[in-house]
Amino acid sequence: MGNNSYTNKLKIINDPVYGFIKIPYDLVFDLIEHALFQRLRRIRQLGLTHFVYPGANHTRFQHAVGAMHLMGLAIEVIRSKGHAISDEEAEAVTIAILLHDIGHGPFSHSLEHSLIKNTTHEEISLLMMKQLNEEFSGELTMAIEIFKNRYPKKFLHQLVSSQLDMDRLDYLKRDSFFTGVTEGVIGSDRIIKMLNVLNDQLVVEEKGIYSIEKFLIARRLMYWQVYLHRTVVASEQLLVLMLKRAQALSSMGEELFATPALAYFLQEQKQVSLEQFSLLDDEDILASAKVWCNNSDRVLSMLANGLVNRKLFSVELDNRPFSAERVAEIRGIVKEKLSMSPREAEYLVVSDSVSNFAYSDMDDRITIMDKHGNTRDIAEASDILNISVLSKTVRKYFLCYPRFIKELKHN
Repeated sequence: MGNNSYTNKLKIINDPVYGFIKIPYDLVFDLIEHALFQRLRRIRQLGLTHFVYPGANHTRFQHAVGAMHLMGLAIEVIRSKGHAISDEEAEAVTIAILLHDIGHGPFSHSLEHSLIKNTTHEEISLLMMKQLNEEFSGELTMAIEIFKNRYPKKFLHQLVSSQLDMDRLDYLKRDSFFTGVTEGVIGSDRIIKMLNVLNDQLVVEEKGIYSIEKFLIARRLMYWQVYLHRTVVASEQLLVLMLKRAQALSSMGEELFATPALAYFLQEQKQVSLEQFSLLDDEDILASAKVWCNNSDRVLSMLANGLVNRKLFSVELDNRPFSAERVAEIRGIVKEKLSMSPREAEYLVVSDSVSNFAYSDMDDRITIMDKHGNTRDIAEASDILNISVLSKTVRKYFLCYPRFIKELKHN
């Protein structure tokens, strides 16, 4: 290769959150250029959150590049503290974080189980990484080992996936930037500077304890204010139910308009086609929904209109599940007012739950190391964090139904 083609690949990306981000390796440049990765430009990082926070239009592409940037900083810090990370390992862990979300489907988490049953985006990410590894003649083998936690240096996997990984550090900072919710802002630079490795485990030096406390609290606030915001939950229900209705109509033999990639997923799939899945993004769903607004099926057209024109469901939240009688009663009203069958009314009234915890005391924990090399779990080391509160799973139950029902109640 001539020198020109080499220098060409070490590009700089201007990121609104961190400023200039260098692409550190030729192979990373080639992966970013690949169609599978470019697809992430067409997938919103936060699903339908922009219905509540209009700035939240950032994509999985931006997040992946941001996490890659933080990984570069972390490698530098860990090396500076005398821990060996070879160039090959540095490249591999950079690729692992770059591709950690490549398997996300349209609208990220919103449709995780709607299009493909019983498969998580992590499993699809792994399938896509394996496909890329074949295309790149095995150059991703070590990255895949790190991603699967099969590589001997365990701390490298923790940088990609743990309670204090580069993924979380980027998405909290990026999501708070684009939503404008300042409670989520974290000092990712400070946290990364405090990282160290002890007995092959990632640890945080004691001086960084306040930054970690703020990180955990920010994560909790972002969950309730952004990720699980009631209106976001209502929007996502609309999307899930719309696809469920489209799948039901297709299975009854109805010919629905859909982009070719989406049409495949409206049929019963015997097995996942990675090729079809990799053609699917937010735009397939939106293009199809715009046409479905005028579909003769009233349920589908109502749901599609709701999604396209932001005519969202009303939402009630509670700490306890809504009773079956209550759900049946509201379905009864919908059925009567819209003269629909009970089966149709089921698509317009839905009850489920959302849950969150800021810190898991089950997974690999966040470990604080003092200057003598003694370690403690953040739960013990922190004097302000009531970890039993942060690690308790908070579950909220919701009930969604068409807005006119609320208006009926008030009249």
